Amino acid sequence: MNKTKKVDIIGKIPKWAWLCLSLLSAVVLWFFLSKNPTTSLSFPPLSEVFKAYHTMAVERGKFWPDVWASMRSVGIGFLLGFVFGVPVAFLMAWYRPVRFIIEPWIQFVRNIPPLAYVPLVVLAAGVGAKAQIVVICIATFLTITVTVFQGVINVDETLIKAARVLGANDTVLFVKVIFPATTPFIITAVRLGISVALTTLIAAESTGAVAGLGMRIKALSQVFENAEMMFYIIVVGVIGMLAEKVLKFFERRLTSWQEKREI
Repeated sequence: MNKTKKVDIIGKIPKWAWLCLSLLSAVVLWFFLSKNPTTSLSFPPLSEVFKAYHTMAVERGKFWPDVWASMRSVGIGFLLGFVFGVPVAFLMAWYRPVRFIIEPWIQFVRNIPPLAYVPLVVLAAGVGAKAQIVVICIATFLTITVTVFQGVINVDETLIKAARVLGANDTVLFVKVIFPATTPFIITAVRLGISVALTTLIAAESTGAVAGLGMRIKALSQVFENAEMMFYIIVVGVIGMLAEKVLKFFERRLTSWQEKREI
């Protein structure tokens, strides 16, 4: 009985209250880390981190060009990875010869850190934005392909057989059965792909970038400007969280038919 009451009380607490509690806990933890001699260099006071915006955006004029350069590379790289990844995933799941030929290479490259093949990309694409886009595209392509592939092969076989019995050809089967059933996996692939694109920034922007969040984080770390570096790291995290919120909004609209367990 008491346990049930506790659950009911927790369920009545609004989400914004949990968010405030989470932020407050993070601020308190950061305060103690900034005062600890062992961790103070890695976690400068929050006041210095907030001042870093003025330093990088107003005094040096670097922040917004960095944001634009990174978002352009991430956007184009992700879009190319998605455009190539989804068709390849469907072909692998639907045609066994394609799967047997392509899947081993996808699994092979997927386990190689992007930093390892950056020099090869630079040799092939040259230094600059093109190489950055290629690196992000490769990382995104691999993640999206594997995720969507798992979605297609997990489509209920009963639905496919029923559609075949009713006379559905490959086109109708794809449009009416496979694609709707795979939509949640495609959205998950998009979410994972954006996350991978952002986490590949430093590797991508080590190809001779003159601006970018990842490049700036690396440059600031080399001159021990920890407050500015931490500010950039937080910005990357905030961008990822905003992208996640936007994708969840569209996920609720596109997969409203899907039953989900409430947490």
